[in-house]
Amino acid sequence: MNTYFRLLAFAKPIEKYAIPYVIFTLFAVIFNTMNLALLAPLLSTLFEDNPVFTSQKPDSWTDIMGYINYYTQRINLEFGAYQALKWVCLVIVLSVLLSNIFRYLSQRVMENLRIHTLLNFRKAVFNNVMDLHVEYFNEQRKGNIISKIASDVQVVQYSVTSTLQVLFKEPLQLLAYTGILFAISYKLTLFALLVIPISGFVISKIVKKLKSQATEAQELYGLMISYLDEALSGIKIIKAFNATDRIKQKFHNENVRYSDLGRKMAYRQQLGSPVSEFLGVLMVAVILLYGGSLVISNQSELSAAEFITYIAIFSQVMRPAKAITESFSSIHAGIAAGERVLELIDEKPKIQDEAQPFVIKGLEKGITFQNVHFSYHQKPVLTDVSFFIPKGKTVALVGSSGGGKSTLMDLIPRFLDVNKGKILIDGLDIRSVDSNSLRANIGIVNQDSILFNDTIHTNIAFGKPDASREEIIAAAKIANADDFISKTLHGYDTNIGDRGTKLSGGQKQRLCIARAVLQNPSILLLDEATSALDTESERLVQDALNKLMVNRTTLVIAHRLSTIQKADLILVLEEGKIIEQGTHHELLYQEGRYNRLIEMQQFTMI
Repeated sequence: MNTYFRLLAFAKPIEKYAIPYVIFTLFAVIFNTMNLALLAPLLSTLFEDNPVFTSQKPDSWTDIMGYINYYTQRINLEFGAYQALKWVCLVIVLSVLLSNIFRYLSQRVMENLRIHTLLNFRKAVFNNVMDLHVEYFNEQRKGNIISKIASDVQVVQYSVTSTLQVLFKEPLQLLAYTGILFAISYKLTLFALLVIPISGFVISKIVKKLKSQATEAQELYGLMISYLDEALSGIKIIKAFNATDRIKQKFHNENVRYSDLGRKMAYRQQLGSPVSEFLGVLMVAVILLYGGSLVISNQSELSAAEFITYIAIFSQVMRPAKAITESFSSIHAGIAAGERVLELIDEKPKIQDEAQPFVIKGLEKGITFQNVHFSYHQKPVLTDVSFFIPKGKTVALVGSSGGGKSTLMDLIPRFLDVNKGKILIDGLDIRSVDSNSLRANIGIVNQDSILFNDTIHTNIAFGKPDASREEIIAAAKIANADDFISKTLHGYDTNIGDRGTKLSGGQKQRLCIARAVLQNPSILLLDEATSALDTESERLVQDALNKLMVNRTTLVIAHRLSTIQKADLILVLEEGKIIEQGTHHELLYQEGRYNRLIEMQQFTMI
């Protein structure tokens, strides 16, 4: 139940919806119950040949059936059966009309509550996901996260809020029916109430396993979405390696597992309705047999009309009882989905700002790495790394793959935090600096060009959304991108497709550079920005990078000799340690690891 109440917290302010819903539902229940209660006077009016005034005006206003019988008989005797029939029919029609009006209004209020809850829930989930540290996404399946935000939230919306609707309305309706039944015959009702718990016990046994099955189903759905995401992202590789049939089969296997589990859940859920219906009819038959025998033998205080009315109302008692039972079966799926989503909400970012962090406006002195250590799951990636990047200088990181270069770079914008040691910006530990102000001073260009399915204008202005068209064009010219942009169909308003698929590799990279230029950062982080390009594209991109790097503090991961030679300091990383450092010529003179890397590159270029 804790999970359920936590989920309901997203409906706040719930009283805004709950109060009008209870009021409308209360009136709907009253008039709906009145419809059946009026069955007794209707039958009496139709089938009693010689009406006799047998009813006394009730002493208590709670004796509803007494009032109905009293006034019906009075009209019947004073104005005749037909006039009484007209009045009964008129009241029934009016009661049905009012019942449906209030039911509609209550449903509108509940729909507003459902949408309001979904809005708050999805917002909370997405906001928390966006605040999580980068390392979290390296450890999780993207499809599983998407499944939680999209599918699981939807399940919570319909199961939890629908259950809330049932728990508001159906108990009221059940109480109203029970009240009328007691008013007609308390003895018969007490007997009937002994049978109802049997139905509840049987249904509870049926739905007992639904929660564990629902949890497993949501996990399988997330896994299936992960496979789908991987298949769509790697479609070229899949086709290139003739792996289409294998991927189809892999997805099909998961689809079959998910479908089989869904079938079992459906069977169990659908079993509740016919079982509860059968038990309801069985109970009506028992009451009919018992009560009918009393009426036939004249041992009951009920007339035939009242007994038929009693049976009609009692047959309706199972409808709210059945709705409550079914809601408990559906809530298991909602609770299971809710627990998965709450896990995502409860996940706390490992990287958080201090209570009163420093806000930096730019870089004045430089960046210092001071005895930095970092590990992934107890596996050392960086060990005792120390160096200094003076303001306006360029430091290049070289070394074999897996040496820790990208991890070292990710530490500067605090995508990751050091396990030991410090990284200082102008003497300030970056853990004491406001993350937003830190990243506002950093421009990043990766090997993988990260672009969005939007216009060229919007992608360039991503870090500065209020930039003017003139500023964007100026940034594009510095990045050598204006020429190809001008040749596109709609210029800067051209949509570049999902992840920039409508552009070439060099064009995408130049847009990323233009994005960094527009931000005008003090610090540049370049992660092998030209390694995946052809010679012509590399020349254009490298020229753009050279313009971007002017008077900026730059940390660059590079394998290209042209980039390395211009660096003010070169660090050679091997297994997370700096094994050599110096300028290009100094390192060549040492004839160490750097010299061998350069020789291998020159050999490869021949």
